Amino acid sequence: MPRFALLVEYHGAPFAGWQRQADQPSVQGAIEAALAKLEPGEHTIAAAGRTDAGVHALAQVAHCDLSKDWDPFRLSEALNYHLKPAPVAITRAARVEDDWHARFSAHERRYTFRLLMRRAPATHDAGLVWQVSHQLDAAAMREAAQHLIGLHDFTTFRSSICQAASPVKTLDELTITEVDGWSGPELRFFLRARSFLHNQVRSFVGTLERVGAGAWEPERVRDALEAADRSACGPVCPPQGLYLAGVGYQDDPFQAQK
Repeated sequence: MPRFALLVEYHGAPFAGWQRQADQPSVQGAIEAALAKLEPGEHTIAAAGRTDAGVHALAQVAHCDLSKDWDPFRLSEALNYHLKPAPVAITRAARVEDDWHARFSAHERRYTFRLLMRRAPATHDAGLVWQVSHQLDAAAMREAAQHLIGLHDFTTFRSSICQAASPVKTLDELTITEVDGWSGPELRFFLRARSFLHNQVRSFVGTLERVGAGAWEPERVRDALEAADRSACGPVCPPQGLYLAGVGYQDDPFQAQK
């Protein structure tokens, strides 16, 4: 059976997350239903990461096995037709080797988080940013973020229901950029690692927001990390500002499609 990689973009608001669920809409379920319109029968796809309810993706990666050796462009076009009106798009498809796996072949995940700072309610960016009504000290947040980069036990910053075998991970990058967005001043967080723990990014951002607001000193983030205790974490921020921005592979299956 030919295997295809799919580059997937979606707005997470209508979904209970990526993973298929029996009684709630999911991104995985929407794509599998579209595949069943092309080739009748049961379809199970795998993804590079399982985003939570309300989290978006700019470049999620999944793979599927099909009976027909589809032209990748025609496959993406056909899936997009059957995905309507769900806010999910297959931006590229590519034929891959039978042993290629969207999750296990990946060596890097990249996330972006958007934080909007303004008092008036967001309109055009509603559901796409986390909005706070106060200005934040980006320099203090950057100082605090340095404590999180590298190899650490991230017990403090993972959900109590996280299923990862170990809390020890390496965070390769956490940068914070000030952006003059359409709706007002934003802070954009860019995070890069081989893999992330459940709620790790949202725990980071919620904690760093406390530093930016002046409620925490930057060194308190170091102390929270070293505590290896979930109760030492700051607030977990809401999901709507979080985007799975990309997945890295040794050989990019979509390179030939660009």
